[in-house]
Amino acid sequence: HSPPQQPGDKPSEADEVQRKEVCRWPCRCPPVRACPPGVSLVKDGCGCCKVCAKQAGELCNEADVCDPHKGLYCDYSEDEPRYETGVCAYLVAVGCELNGVYYTNGQTFQPNRLYKCLCVSGTIGCTPVFTPRLAGSPCARVPGRKKPGQSICGLGHHKQLQSTNYRLMSAYRSLPLVLKKKCLIQATPWTPCSRTCGIGISSRVTNDNRKCEMKKEKRLCFIQPCLTNMLKKIKIPKGKTCQPTFQLPTAEKLVFSGCSTTQRYKLTFCGVCLDKRCCIPNKSKMITVQFECPNEGFFRWKMMWITSCVCQRICSAPGDIFSQLKLL
Repeated sequence: HSPPQQPGDKPSEADEVQRKEVCRWPCRCPPVRACPPGVSLVKDGCGCCKVCAKQAGELCNEADVCDPHKGLYCDYSEDEPRYETGVCAYLVAVGCELNGVYYTNGQTFQPNRLYKCLCVSGTIGCTPVFTPRLAGSPCARVPGRKKPGQSICGLGHHKQLQSTNYRLMSAYRSLPLVLKKKCLIQATPWTPCSRTCGIGISSRVTNDNRKCEMKKEKRLCFIQPCLTNMLKKIKIPKGKTCQPTFQLPTAEKLVFSGCSTTQRYKLTFCGVCLDKRCCIPNKSKMITVQFECPNEGFFRWKMMWITSCVCQRICSAPGDIFSQLKLL
């Protein structure tokens, strides 16, 4: 038997490495609950259950992992020598700049009274500030003298109003962010056209609308006509291997879902190359086209109007969600 430890003696190596076991197998997972807005639902450190990730400043361990989508890690430096319980902290990463002001990675800030934003590795994500809607409620201010029996609302009632009137609207995107009619405009990039020839559809998520709500927006896209032999139809300049854009000889009506446009259009299309390169839209604008259906009336669609194309060696299939990923 080892001699009893005296006061002031240093603990042995065996005592230093003893840590509490936080993982148990087989896995027994409670029902998955919804996480608060902005908190990631991830698999725990034991590889067992889906849990709400710990946020900056919260305690963490091998099982309770920090939110990886916010660049957080578990810092065990204050729990020496066991290194059993840590605190979620931000990894050192690049900050963000907005309107000439620099923010550090992980910093929460409020550029104006309407939005709160978070800087994560050079990207800014914003959500609206909780704003109670007081009109028509018992809390609304009444000009002049207060009515008899009118209640004065406290903090609890304000929270109830916020929970019922608040709609989550957040999106992470690269700068610049634009403030338009008290709405911080945010949008994802347009998806590739669903068809390589003929009329297809591309979409994005944006809050550029009257209610400033995140909604899916669709538009028509027409990259190339479906011609049998494109190289014979398009004249490539002498000494060149690509013709980035071309137009058909005459303006034509567009046909979509059995309906045709009321006007004729002379569109600009992306061209072809003699080598393995492909041509994709480089610059475009948005127009609105009206279709007329036999015995069914009219409908309108937004459409991408191509103004220029670029020929490149990276070619992806339409709708490929991994097209922008690159090997490091």
